[in-house]
Amino acid sequence: MQKRSPVMVVILSVITLGIYAIWWYVTTKNEMNAKGAQIPTAWLIIVPIANIYWEWKFGEGVETVTNKGMSAGTAFLLLFFLGVIGAAIIQSELNKVAA
Repeated sequence: MQKRSPVMVVILSVITLGIYAIWWYVTTKNEMNAKGAQIPTAWLIIVPIANIYWEWKFGEGVETVTNKGMSAGTAFLLLFFLGVIGAAIIQSELNKVAA
């Protein structure tokens, strides 16, 4: 896992109008899959309803990689309700794994 600044995740996502957030999702998904997570293709992000399923699987990946330091439900709720701010919180948790 690569360490990234949670603050920069938010700032770059706002500046690029969400493009960085999509890049962050895809890159982080690939890194988590390399660590043993089972997150499906990121193309599901752009499919309505399927993106909810994808966010749940992403949350399960966060739980797997952090050794249950953050639960799948918590990661899902952060992404679903807080969006980019939730991504920054998740990145903070992933930085602990990268250390």
